[in-house]
Amino acid sequence: MNSFFARKYVVSGIFIAITLTLVARLFYLQIIDDSYIHSANSNVMRKVIVYPARGVILDRKGKVLVQNEPVYDLMVTPREVKEIDTALFCKLIDIDKEGFIKRMEKARVHSPYRASIFEKQLSVRTWAQYQEYQYQFRGFYVQKRTIRSYPDSIAAQFLGYVSEVNDKDIERSNGFYRSGDYIGRSGVERSYEDLIRGKRGVNNLMVDALNRPKGVFMEGKYDTLAVAGEGLVSSLDKDLQILGENLMKNKLGSIVAIEPATGEILAYVSSPSYNPNMMVGRQSGNNYMKLLKDDTKPLFNRPIQASYPPGSVFKVVSALTAQQAGVIDRNTVFFCPHGYSYGGGRGWMGCTHYHGSTTLQRSVAVSCNTYYGFTYAKMIDGRGLSGPKAYDLWRNAVTQFGIGHKLGIDLPGEKPGLLPTSDFYTKRYGNDKWRSSFNISLSIGQGEMGITPLQMANIMAIVANKGFYYRPHLIKGIGAQKIAKKEFTEKVSAGVDERYYPVVIQGMSDAVNTPEGTAWANRIPGIEMCGKTGTAQNPHGENHAVFFAFAPRENPKIAIAVFVENAGYGGTWAGPIASMMVEKYLKDTITAPKYIQDRIYKANFLPAPKKVVEPKAKDVKKTDSVKSKTDTLKSKRQLAALTKPKETIVHHSEIKRRYE
Repeated sequence: MNSFFARKYVVSGIFIAITLTLVARLFYLQIIDDSYIHSANSNVMRKVIVYPARGVILDRKGKVLVQNEPVYDLMVTPREVKEIDTALFCKLIDIDKEGFIKRMEKARVHSPYRASIFEKQLSVRTWAQYQEYQYQFRGFYVQKRTIRSYPDSIAAQFLGYVSEVNDKDIERSNGFYRSGDYIGRSGVERSYEDLIRGKRGVNNLMVDALNRPKGVFMEGKYDTLAVAGEGLVSSLDKDLQILGENLMKNKLGSIVAIEPATGEILAYVSSPSYNPNMMVGRQSGNNYMKLLKDDTKPLFNRPIQASYPPGSVFKVVSALTAQQAGVIDRNTVFFCPHGYSYGGGRGWMGCTHYHGSTTLQRSVAVSCNTYYGFTYAKMIDGRGLSGPKAYDLWRNAVTQFGIGHKLGIDLPGEKPGLLPTSDFYTKRYGNDKWRSSFNISLSIGQGEMGITPLQMANIMAIVANKGFYYRPHLIKGIGAQKIAKKEFTEKVSAGVDERYYPVVIQGMSDAVNTPEGTAWANRIPGIEMCGKTGTAQNPHGENHAVFFAFAPRENPKIAIAVFVENAGYGGTWAGPIASMMVEKYLKDTITAPKYIQDRIYKANFLPAPKKVVEPKAKDVKKTDSVKSKTDTLKSKRQLAALTKPKETIVHHSEIKRRYE
């Protein structure tokens, strides 16, 4: 009997324990754990990401440079897809059957139960066609978003482009970005990404068994609003930009125009360029590869990444820094016998003309190489210091003009240019006994010096301001309040006193506005433009044409630098382009003779397309190991010859050959 009652209590205890466990589990599932609620809701609820509109970008006058237009991402949940008319579906969204199968397999790998993108960026027209038959394609739905649109197809390197985030972008963002988001890749789209990207939202929609929307879930209680990105007001003048890009068509080079009083960039031309709309839409990937393989490098941002010898335009910097150092003044005269002799008569730096006795003002106007050879020699050899120590003083003065370091423009990828240190020459020559004759070509902006077109334009802004500049920038206002970044409102000194500028400015005015000046052909009626021509030597082909200027002389409104690769003389090609740009900006007209305009517009300095020659089979068979080794050694010697630093001191015959 006792055994019977004992078993009874044991069995009862087991049933009670099971009951309590079930009750506890039900309590947990229904009251505490909401995962099953969400799972149930997912069968009748669809979370739709609401992508924010990126901030619109305007020019300085409020004209649209970049705007947004709607597109539609086609989403799919593989397990919900039933029997559909595949042929009709493919026709509606313009894909083939193989493409359909490939996309479905990719979606299943991602998740059979979760929605993923089946096809990106359907146009409004494609979406409208698809929408009529949407009810036939269970498991598919459309998610709206916006993409960039460029009404005038200009300023590609300045504006940049956006593309879908990758795994590294998502990782670096600490969870802000998710798969399917877009991010700025270049230009101001990248520089101001944090401001113009906005913040995504979520809409929770009720759907029926056929995945058709049936209203808002819980009256939008759990929805979040998307926040649009901040708008940007750029410093660019759209009309001036369009003119610049037309003038540089079929040419390699750059135009940079700056407002001296603010540092705002008025025109930013990198040529060749590309249509920024190519980087938008379903063909953007293919278009990117085409641009990447283009021999003219349209993706290369020349104004801030190309480095060139400045040529004669550097004489302006030489004239100012030498005055500040006290080695010359406005009355200093040097005699020009058609060139400058250095190194004890072993070297000769030719000059374009026999200038005779030349003053500082006239040396700028006629671009006298000899004058600046003497000036550089006094800077390096005539200050009672060793060559390296004197050179360091000279270099420090030059760098204050923005040469040899980044200016801090609001674009990614800016390069500093090149201005070698004294250690570079000490290492090259094996000791520290070198003097001005060892790198005399620096005196006229040649040799190892390289500066960017942006730095060239900034030098002109410094001269226009008589001694200072504001960091060049492309965005003048952010958001509705048009807030300016603090670093772009700070005045930066160039280290040369204001009293040393008038004589140089007068020389630049003479260069343009007097018959003896090198830029006489580029003068503008009714405007006193101060400018300087340059012809930078190019060991790989025709010389580069350079011109930079500011105008008007009093209360300057624009400083400009024009660089045309492989074009020849600065006054012939770069000068007219700058002249037309300046006149357009100041007077909204162009009075240059039609034959000059036609010559500039029609000129083509693009390199000939490279021909790919496939080796013949019989030629390959004849190649033996000995010949291969010989060719390898030969190519190495050629490479060494190309990369070996050139000696500055050369014989008269070689110098004469170079300058004739």
